[in-house]
Amino acid sequence: MINIMRRIQLAKMILVQATAVLILGCTTASAQDDSFKSIFNGKDLKGWDGNPDLWSVENGVITGKTTGPAQLKYNQFLIWRGGKVKNFEFRAKVKHTGNNSGIQYRSKELPAIGKWSVGGYQCDLHPNAPYNAMIYEERGRGITVTNGQGVVADPEGKRWITDQRDPVKVDTTQWHEYSIIAKGNHIVHKIDGKMTIEFHDFDEKARSLEGVLAFQVHRGPAMNVQIKDVRLKVLPDGGVIDFKNFAIPSDAHVIEKKKPTPKKKKPAPKKKQAAKSKKKRAQVGPAIGENKATPIANITKPEGFNVELIYSVPGIEQGSWVNLCNDDKGRIYASDQYGGLYRFTPPAPGKELKKSDVQKLPINIRAVNGMLFAFDALYVGVNDYERKMESGLYRITDSNNDDMLDKVEKLRGMEARGDHGVHAIVLTPDKKRSLPDLRQQR
Repeated sequence: MINIMRRIQLAKMILVQATAVLILGCTTASAQDDSFKSIFNGKDLKGWDGNPDLWSVENGVITGKTTGPAQLKYNQFLIWRGGKVKNFEFRAKVKHTGNNSGIQYRSKELPAIGKWSVGGYQCDLHPNAPYNAMIYEERGRGITVTNGQGVVADPEGKRWITDQRDPVKVDTTQWHEYSIIAKGNHIVHKIDGKMTIEFHDFDEKARSLEGVLAFQVHRGPAMNVQIKDVRLKVLPDGGVIDFKNFAIPSDAHVIEKKKPTPKKKKPAPKKKQAAKSKKKRAQVGPAIGENKATPIANITKPEGFNVELIYSVPGIEQGSWVNLCNDDKGRIYASDQYGGLYRFTPPAPGKELKKSDVQKLPINIRAVNGMLFAFDALYVGVNDYERKMESGLYRITDSNNDDMLDKVEKLRGMEARGDHGVHAIVLTPDKKRSLPDLRQQR
Protein backbone atom coordinates (compact mmCIF):
# COMPACT_ATOMS: atom_id res chain seq x y z
CA MET A 1 0.00 0.00 0.00
CA ILE A 2 2.86 2.39 0.86
CA ASN A 3 4.56 1.64 -2.47
CA ILE A 4 1.34 2.36 -4.32
CA MET A 5 0.94 5.73 -2.56
CA ARG A 6 4.55 6.66 -3.32
CA ARG A 7 4.02 5.86 -6.99
CA ILE A 8 0.89 8.01 -7.11
CA GLN A 9 2.72 10.94 -5.46
CA LEU A 10 5.65 10.52 -7.87
CA ALA A 11 3.28 10.49 -10.85
CA LYS A 12 1.63 13.70 -9.62
CA MET A 13 5.01 15.39 -9.24
CA ILE A 14 6.03 14.39 -12.75
CA LEU A 15 2.72 15.65 -14.17
CA VAL A 16 3.01 19.00 -12.38
CA GLN A 17 6.60 19.45 -13.55
CA ALA A 18 5.71 18.52 -17.13
CA THR A 19 2.81 20.99 -17.10
CA ALA A 20 5.06 23.73 -15.73
CA VAL A 21 7.64 23.03 -18.43
CA LEU A 22 4.92 23.14 -21.12
CA ILE A 23 3.53 26.45 -19.88
CA LEU A 24 7.00 27.94 -19.52
CA GLY A 25 7.92 26.72 -22.97
CA CYS A 26 4.85 28.35 -24.53
CA THR A 27 5.45 31.62 -22.69
CA THR A 28 9.12 31.69 -23.64
CA ALA A 29 8.36 30.94 -27.29
CA SER A 30 5.86 33.81 -27.37
CA ALA A 31 8.22 36.21 -25.60
CA GLN A 32 11.12 35.33 -27.91
CA ASP A 33 9.13 35.84 -31.13
CA ASP A 34 11.47 38.37 -32.72
CA SER A 35 9.90 38.11 -36.18
CA PHE A 36 7.98 41.32 -35.36
CA LYS A 37 9.89 44.60 -35.36
CA SER A 38 8.80 47.55 -33.22
CA ILE A 39 8.45 50.63 -35.44
CA PHE A 40 7.60 53.12 -32.67
CA ASN A 41 10.17 53.83 -29.93
CA GLY A 42 7.64 54.91 -27.28
CA LYS A 43 9.40 58.25 -26.77
CA ASP A 44 9.00 60.48 -29.82
CA LEU A 45 7.93 60.44 -33.47
CA LYS A 46 11.34 59.64 -34.90
CA GLY A 47 10.79 57.71 -38.13
CA TRP A 48 7.32 59.19 -38.56
CA ASP A 49 6.15 62.26 -40.49
CA GLY A 50 2.99 64.24 -39.77
CA ASN A 51 1.50 67.59 -38.87
CA PRO A 52 2.98 68.53 -35.46
CA ASP A 53 -0.22 70.43 -34.66
CA LEU A 54 -2.09 67.11 -34.78
CA TRP A 55 0.38 64.41 -33.72
CA SER A 56 2.46 63.95 -30.57
CA VAL A 57 3.59 61.35 -28.05
CA GLU A 58 1.75 61.44 -24.72
CA ASN A 59 2.57 59.05 -21.89
CA GLY A 60 4.51 56.82 -24.29
CA VAL A 61 1.76 56.47 -26.92
CA ILE A 62 1.21 58.05 -30.34
CA THR A 63 -1.61 60.56 -30.00
CA GLY A 64 -3.60 62.27 -32.76
CA LYS A 65 -6.04 65.06 -31.90
CA THR A 66 -8.38 67.40 -33.74
CA THR A 67 -10.46 70.22 -32.29
CA GLY A 68 -13.46 70.32 -34.60
CA PRO A 69 -14.84 70.79 -38.13
CA ALA A 70 -13.09 74.09 -38.82
CA GLN A 71 -9.57 72.75 -38.20
CA LEU A 72 -8.98 70.53 -41.26
CA LYS A 73 -9.94 70.83 -44.92
CA TYR A 74 -8.98 67.19 -45.63
CA ASN A 75 -8.00 64.05 -43.73
CA GLN A 76 -4.36 64.05 -42.64
CA PHE A 77 -1.97 61.23 -41.78
CA LEU A 78 1.08 60.35 -39.73
CA ILE A 79 3.28 58.54 -42.26
CA TRP A 80 5.89 55.91 -41.38
CA ARG A 81 9.17 56.76 -43.11
CA GLY A 82 10.82 53.39 -42.54
CA GLY A 83 9.99 52.17 -46.05
CA LYS A 84 7.05 50.84 -48.01
CA VAL A 85 5.07 47.77 -47.01
CA LYS A 86 4.36 44.88 -49.41
CA ASN A 87 3.59 41.52 -47.82
CA PHE A 88 3.42 41.96 -44.07
CA GLU A 89 1.66 41.42 -40.78
CA PHE A 90 0.99 44.54 -38.72
CA ARG A 91 -0.19 44.80 -35.11
CA ALA A 92 -0.95 47.78 -32.89
CA LYS A 93 -3.07 48.52 -29.84
CA VAL A 94 -5.49 51.38 -30.38
CA LYS A 95 -8.23 53.29 -28.60
CA HIS A 96 -10.08 56.35 -29.82
CA THR A 97 -12.94 58.73 -29.07
CA GLY A 98 -14.94 61.15 -31.17
CA ASN A 99 -14.62 60.94 -34.94
CA ASN A 100 -13.22 57.82 -36.63
CA SER A 101 -9.59 57.15 -37.49
CA GLY A 102 -7.78 54.54 -39.57
CA ILE A 103 -4.61 52.62 -40.40
CA GLN A 104 -3.46 53.09 -43.99
CA TYR A 105 -1.32 50.48 -45.72
CA ARG A 106 -0.05 49.82 -49.25
CA SER A 107 -1.12 53.41 -49.82
CA LYS A 108 0.24 56.38 -51.75
CA GLU A 109 0.84 59.98 -50.82
CA LEU A 110 -1.37 62.56 -52.56
CA PRO A 111 0.45 65.91 -52.59
CA ALA A 112 -2.13 67.31 -55.03
CA ILE A 113 -4.69 67.09 -52.22
CA GLY A 114 -2.33 68.56 -49.65
CA LYS A 115 0.60 67.78 -47.38
CA TRP A 116 0.29 64.55 -45.37
CA SER A 117 -2.61 63.39 -47.55
CA VAL A 118 -2.74 59.63 -48.29
CA GLY A 119 -5.01 57.34 -50.31
CA GLY A 120 -5.43 53.56 -50.45
CA TYR A 121 -6.36 50.57 -48.30
CA GLN A 122 -7.44 51.49 -44.77
CA CYS A 123 -8.27 49.43 -41.71
CA ASP A 124 -11.00 51.72 -40.42
CA LEU A 125 -11.11 52.57 -36.71
CA HIS A 126 -14.77 53.34 -36.16
CA PRO A 127 -17.18 53.37 -33.18
CA ASN A 128 -19.89 51.70 -35.31
CA ALA A 129 -19.20 47.91 -35.25
CA PRO A 130 -19.93 47.11 -38.94
CA TYR A 131 -17.39 49.76 -39.97
CA ASN A 132 -14.74 49.02 -37.35
CA ALA A 133 -11.72 47.15 -38.79
CA MET A 134 -13.38 47.10 -42.19
CA ILE A 135 -11.55 47.92 -45.45
CA TYR A 136 -12.22 51.47 -46.51
CA GLU A 137 -10.27 52.62 -49.54
CA GLU A 138 -9.38 56.26 -48.89
CA ARG A 139 -9.91 58.32 -52.05
CA GLY A 140 -10.60 55.12 -53.96
CA ARG A 141 -13.34 52.49 -53.87
CA GLY A 142 -14.67 53.66 -50.49
CA ILE A 143 -16.32 51.01 -48.31
CA THR A 144 -14.99 47.77 -49.75
CA VAL A 145 -15.50 45.05 -47.10
CA THR A 146 -17.42 45.60 -43.86
CA ASN A 147 -16.80 43.91 -40.51
CA GLY A 148 -18.22 40.37 -40.74
CA GLN A 149 -17.82 39.94 -44.48
CA GLY A 150 -15.68 37.88 -46.82
CA VAL A 151 -15.49 39.61 -50.21
CA VAL A 152 -13.93 38.94 -53.61
CA ALA A 153 -13.33 41.70 -56.17
CA ASP A 154 -13.23 40.11 -59.63
CA PRO A 155 -11.05 41.41 -62.53
CA GLU A 156 -13.88 43.68 -63.71
CA GLY A 157 -14.15 45.32 -60.29
CA LYS A 158 -17.42 43.66 -59.34
CA ARG A 159 -17.49 42.69 -55.65
CA TRP A 160 -18.98 39.39 -54.43
CA ILE A 161 -19.93 38.57 -50.83
CA THR A 162 -18.65 35.05 -50.18
CA ASP A 163 -19.08 34.98 -46.41
CA GLN A 164 -21.33 36.78 -43.95
CA ARG A 165 -21.19 36.55 -40.14
CA ASP A 166 -21.82 38.73 -37.11
CA PRO A 167 -19.35 41.64 -36.84
CA VAL A 168 -16.71 41.61 -34.11
CA LYS A 169 -17.89 44.15 -31.52
CA VAL A 170 -15.61 45.98 -29.07
CA ASP A 171 -15.62 49.17 -27.02
CA THR A 172 -13.37 51.38 -29.18
CA THR A 173 -12.71 53.74 -26.27
CA GLN A 174 -10.66 50.96 -24.65
CA TRP A 175 -7.38 49.35 -25.79
CA HIS A 176 -7.72 46.63 -28.43
CA GLU A 177 -5.17 45.02 -30.73
CA TYR A 178 -5.77 45.54 -34.45
CA SER A 179 -4.02 43.25 -36.94
CA ILE A 180 -3.57 43.49 -40.70
CA ILE A 181 -2.22 40.57 -42.74
CA ALA A 182 -1.48 41.23 -46.42
CA LYS A 183 -0.09 38.49 -48.68
CA GLY A 184 -0.25 39.12 -52.39
CA ASN A 185 -3.84 40.03 -53.21
CA HIS A 186 -5.25 38.43 -50.04
CA ILE A 187 -5.97 40.65 -47.02
CA VAL A 188 -7.24 39.86 -43.52
CA HIS A 189 -8.10 42.25 -40.66
CA LYS A 190 -8.51 41.17 -37.01
CA ILE A 191 -9.45 42.67 -33.65
CA ASP A 192 -7.95 40.90 -30.63
CA GLY A 193 -7.21 37.90 -32.84
CA LYS A 194 -10.77 37.63 -34.19
CA MET A 195 -11.12 38.03 -37.96
CA THR A 196 -13.28 40.97 -39.05
CA ILE A 197 -12.79 40.86 -42.82
CA GLU A 198 -11.24 38.72 -45.55
CA PHE A 199 -10.64 40.20 -49.01
CA HIS A 200 -9.35 38.70 -52.27
CA ASP A 201 -8.61 41.56 -54.67
CA PHE A 202 -8.40 40.57 -58.36
CA ASP A 203 -9.10 44.11 -59.61
CA GLU A 204 -5.64 44.90 -60.99
CA LYS A 205 -6.60 48.45 -61.98
CA ALA A 206 -7.70 49.41 -58.46
CA ARG A 207 -5.65 47.25 -56.10
CA SER A 208 -2.24 48.01 -54.64
CA LEU A 209 0.47 45.52 -53.68
CA GLU A 210 2.89 48.04 -52.17
CA GLY A 211 2.80 51.44 -50.49
CA VAL A 212 3.14 53.54 -47.37
CA LEU A 213 1.90 52.84 -43.85
CA ALA A 214 0.16 55.66 -41.96
CA PHE A 215 -2.33 56.62 -39.23
CA GLN A 216 -5.28 58.93 -39.85
CA VAL A 217 -6.91 61.89 -38.17
CA HIS A 218 -10.29 62.58 -39.75
CA ARG A 219 -11.65 66.00 -40.61
CA GLY A 220 -14.95 66.89 -39.00
CA PRO A 221 -15.94 66.47 -35.34
CA ALA A 222 -13.21 66.56 -32.70
CA MET A 223 -11.40 63.28 -32.14
CA ASN A 224 -8.59 61.64 -30.18
CA VAL A 225 -6.78 58.48 -31.28
CA GLN A 226 -4.02 56.78 -29.26
CA ILE A 227 -1.73 54.04 -30.59
CA LYS A 228 0.93 51.89 -28.91
CA ASP A 229 2.84 48.60 -29.29
CA VAL A 230 3.22 49.22 -33.03
CA ARG A 231 4.87 46.19 -34.62
CA LEU A 232 5.57 45.01 -38.16
CA LYS A 233 6.58 41.62 -39.56
CA VAL A 234 7.85 41.50 -43.16
CA LEU A 235 6.57 38.47 -45.09
CA PRO A 236 8.13 36.90 -48.23
CA ASP A 237 7.28 38.42 -51.61
CA GLY A 238 4.77 36.79 -53.94
CA GLY A 239 1.45 35.21 -53.07
CA VAL A 240 -0.61 36.88 -55.80
CA ILE A 241 -3.40 34.47 -56.72
CA ASP A 242 -4.49 34.24 -60.37
CA PHE A 243 -8.24 34.57 -60.81
CA LYS A 244 -8.14 31.57 -63.17
CA ASN A 245 -7.09 29.43 -60.21
CA PHE A 246 -9.69 30.83 -57.83
CA ALA A 247 -13.27 29.68 -57.37
CA ILE A 248 -16.00 32.03 -56.15
CA PRO A 249 -18.67 30.00 -54.28
CA SER A 250 -21.83 29.43 -56.29
CA ASP A 251 -23.96 30.98 -53.53
CA ALA A 252 -22.01 34.26 -53.53
CA HIS A 253 -23.91 37.40 -54.46
CA VAL A 254 -22.93 40.73 -55.93
CA ILE A 255 -22.65 43.87 -53.83
CA GLU A 256 -24.81 46.26 -55.79
CA LYS A 257 -23.49 49.79 -56.15
CA LYS A 258 -25.77 52.49 -54.81
CA LYS A 259 -27.35 54.41 -57.65
CA PRO A 260 -28.90 57.88 -57.56
CA THR A 261 -32.68 57.90 -57.20
CA PRO A 262 -34.06 57.73 -60.75
CA LYS A 263 -36.79 59.97 -62.04
CA LYS A 264 -40.27 58.51 -61.95
CA LYS A 265 -41.08 56.49 -65.05
CA LYS A 266 -44.13 54.72 -66.29
CA PRO A 267 -44.22 51.06 -65.16
CA ALA A 268 -42.83 48.70 -67.77
CA PRO A 269 -45.09 46.04 -69.29
CA LYS A 270 -45.20 42.75 -67.36
CA LYS A 271 -43.59 40.82 -70.22
CA LYS A 272 -40.51 43.05 -70.19
CA GLN A 273 -40.20 42.77 -66.40
CA ALA A 274 -40.33 38.99 -66.64
CA ALA A 275 -37.66 39.00 -69.34
CA LYS A 276 -35.42 41.22 -67.23
CA SER A 277 -35.85 38.93 -64.20
CA LYS A 278 -35.02 35.87 -66.29
CA LYS A 279 -31.87 37.49 -67.63
CA LYS A 280 -30.65 38.32 -64.10
CA ARG A 281 -31.17 34.71 -62.95
CA ALA A 282 -29.25 33.42 -65.96
CA GLN A 283 -26.18 35.35 -64.79
CA VAL A 284 -25.82 33.39 -61.58
CA GLY A 285 -23.82 30.45 -62.95
CA PRO A 286 -21.47 31.79 -65.66
CA ALA A 287 -20.82 35.08 -63.88
CA ILE A 288 -19.19 33.28 -60.96
CA GLY A 289 -15.94 32.03 -62.49
CA GLU A 290 -18.00 29.97 -64.97
CA ASN A 291 -19.16 28.01 -61.91
CA LYS A 292 -15.90 26.10 -61.77
CA ALA A 293 -15.23 23.91 -58.77
CA THR A 294 -12.59 24.84 -56.19
CA PRO A 295 -9.15 24.38 -57.80
CA ILE A 296 -7.18 21.41 -56.47
CA ALA A 297 -4.33 23.76 -55.52
CA ASN A 298 -6.67 25.47 -53.01
CA ILE A 299 -7.50 22.23 -51.18
CA THR A 300 -5.47 21.15 -48.14
CA LYS A 301 -5.18 17.36 -48.00
CA PRO A 302 -3.69 14.95 -45.44
CA GLU A 303 -0.38 13.33 -46.25
CA GLY A 304 -0.81 10.29 -48.50
CA PHE A 305 -4.09 11.51 -50.03
CA ASN A 306 -4.71 12.62 -53.62
CA VAL A 307 -7.42 15.00 -54.82
CA GLU A 308 -9.06 14.82 -58.26
CA LEU A 309 -11.59 17.18 -59.79
CA ILE A 310 -14.23 14.96 -61.37
CA TYR A 311 -17.06 17.44 -62.03
CA SER A 312 -17.89 21.16 -61.98
CA VAL A 313 -21.61 21.50 -61.36
CA PRO A 314 -23.32 23.68 -64.02
CA GLY A 315 -25.22 26.06 -61.78
CA ILE A 316 -27.87 27.11 -64.29
CA GLU A 317 -29.01 23.56 -65.01
CA GLN A 318 -28.21 21.70 -61.78
CA GLY A 319 -28.11 24.40 -59.11
CA SER A 320 -25.88 24.48 -56.03
CA TRP A 321 -25.02 21.06 -54.60
CA VAL A 322 -24.87 21.12 -50.80
CA ASN A 323 -25.00 17.45 -49.76
CA LEU A 324 -23.73 14.06 -50.99
CA CYS A 325 -24.57 10.50 -49.97
CA ASN A 326 -23.88 7.06 -51.44
CA ASP A 327 -26.26 4.08 -51.74
CA ASP A 328 -25.60 0.36 -51.31
CA LYS A 329 -24.48 0.09 -54.96
CA GLY A 330 -21.78 2.76 -54.68
CA ARG A 331 -23.76 5.43 -56.53
CA ILE A 332 -23.78 8.99 -55.22
CA TYR A 333 -26.83 11.19 -54.62
CA ALA A 334 -26.44 14.98 -54.68
CA SER A 335 -28.94 17.61 -53.53
CA ASP A 336 -29.47 21.08 -54.95
CA GLN A 337 -29.93 23.63 -52.16
CA TYR A 338 -33.00 25.13 -53.87
CA GLY A 339 -33.90 22.28 -56.25
CA GLY A 340 -34.13 18.52 -56.62
CA LEU A 341 -31.95 15.42 -56.31
CA TYR A 342 -29.37 13.97 -58.70
CA ARG A 343 -27.65 10.59 -58.97
CA PHE A 344 -24.44 9.45 -60.63
CA THR A 345 -21.90 6.64 -60.56
CA PRO A 346 -18.41 7.88 -59.61
CA PRO A 347 -15.96 7.59 -62.53
CA ALA A 348 -12.82 5.48 -62.31
CA PRO A 349 -9.68 7.15 -60.85
CA GLY A 350 -8.22 9.64 -63.32
CA LYS A 351 -11.51 9.98 -65.22
CA GLU A 352 -14.01 12.84 -65.17
CA LEU A 353 -17.78 12.78 -64.78
CA LYS A 354 -19.77 13.90 -67.80
CA LYS A 355 -22.89 16.02 -67.58
CA SER A 356 -24.81 13.25 -69.36
CA ASP A 357 -23.82 10.81 -66.58
CA VAL A 358 -25.80 12.80 -64.00
CA GLN A 359 -29.46 11.78 -63.64
CA LYS A 360 -32.13 13.95 -62.06
CA LEU A 361 -34.51 11.91 -59.91
CA PRO A 362 -38.14 12.04 -61.16
CA ILE A 363 -39.59 13.02 -57.82
CA ASN A 364 -41.29 16.05 -56.32
CA ILE A 365 -38.86 17.14 -53.58
CA ARG A 366 -36.55 20.10 -53.05
CA ALA A 367 -34.20 21.85 -50.61
CA VAL A 368 -32.64 18.66 -49.24
CA ASN A 369 -29.90 19.56 -46.73
CA GLY A 370 -29.17 16.10 -45.29
CA MET A 371 -29.28 12.54 -46.67
CA LEU A 372 -28.80 8.95 -45.48
CA PHE A 373 -29.25 5.75 -47.54
CA ALA A 374 -30.40 2.91 -45.27
CA PHE A 375 -32.91 0.05 -45.26
CA ASP A 376 -33.28 0.19 -49.09
CA ALA A 377 -34.43 3.82 -48.93
CA LEU A 378 -33.06 7.33 -49.08
CA TYR A 379 -33.91 9.34 -45.95
CA VAL A 380 -33.68 13.09 -46.46
CA GLY A 381 -33.98 16.21 -44.35
CA VAL A 382 -35.78 19.03 -46.15
CA ASN A 383 -34.93 22.53 -44.97
CA ASP A 384 -36.87 24.78 -47.31
CA TYR A 385 -36.62 28.35 -46.07
CA GLU A 386 -38.32 29.53 -49.25
CA ARG A 387 -41.43 27.75 -47.84
CA LYS A 388 -42.27 26.01 -51.12
CA MET A 389 -42.31 22.62 -49.38
CA GLU A 390 -42.84 21.62 -45.77
CA SER A 391 -39.52 21.09 -43.98
CA GLY A 392 -38.97 17.82 -42.17
CA LEU A 393 -37.90 14.17 -42.47
CA TYR A 394 -38.84 12.28 -45.65
CA ARG A 395 -38.29 8.74 -47.00
CA ILE A 396 -37.77 8.09 -50.72
CA THR A 397 -38.14 4.55 -52.12
CA ASP A 398 -38.34 2.60 -55.39
CA SER A 399 -42.03 1.67 -55.71
CA ASN A 400 -41.85 -0.47 -58.85
CA ASN A 401 -38.40 -2.11 -58.60
CA ASP A 402 -37.00 -0.33 -61.68
CA ASP A 403 -33.89 0.81 -59.76
CA MET A 404 -35.09 4.42 -59.68
CA LEU A 405 -36.31 6.18 -56.53
CA ASP A 406 -39.78 7.53 -57.27
CA LYS A 407 -41.93 7.53 -54.11
CA VAL A 408 -41.75 10.30 -51.49
CA GLU A 409 -43.23 9.90 -47.99
CA LYS A 410 -43.23 12.54 -45.26
CA LEU A 411 -42.36 10.93 -41.93
CA ARG A 412 -42.38 14.06 -39.81
CA GLY A 413 -42.87 17.75 -40.47
CA MET A 414 -40.60 20.26 -38.71
CA GLU A 415 -40.35 24.00 -38.22
CA ALA A 416 -37.22 25.37 -39.89
CA ARG A 417 -36.29 28.99 -40.46
CA GLY A 418 -33.24 30.25 -42.32
CA ASP A 419 -30.08 28.23 -42.78
CA HIS A 420 -30.27 26.66 -39.33
CA GLY A 421 -32.70 23.79 -39.78
CA VAL A 422 -32.46 20.08 -40.63
CA HIS A 423 -28.87 19.55 -41.76
CA ALA A 424 -28.17 15.81 -41.45
CA ILE A 425 -29.78 12.38 -41.11
CA VAL A 426 -27.97 9.84 -38.93
CA LEU A 427 -28.49 6.25 -37.80
CA THR A 428 -29.40 5.55 -34.20
CA PRO A 429 -26.66 3.83 -32.15
CA ASP A 430 -28.37 0.43 -32.61
CA LYS A 431 -28.28 0.98 -36.43
CA LYS A 432 -32.00 0.17 -36.65
CA ARG A 433 -33.49 3.63 -37.20
CA SER A 434 -32.66 6.96 -38.80
CA LEU A 435 -32.98 10.31 -37.05
CA PRO A 436 -32.70 13.94 -38.20
CA ASP A 437 -29.72 15.76 -36.72
CA LEU A 438 -31.05 19.00 -35.24
CA ARG A 439 -27.80 20.27 -33.75
CA GLN A 440 -27.68 23.09 -36.31
CA GLN A 441 -31.19 24.30 -35.43
CA ARG A 442 -31.39 27.20 -32.99
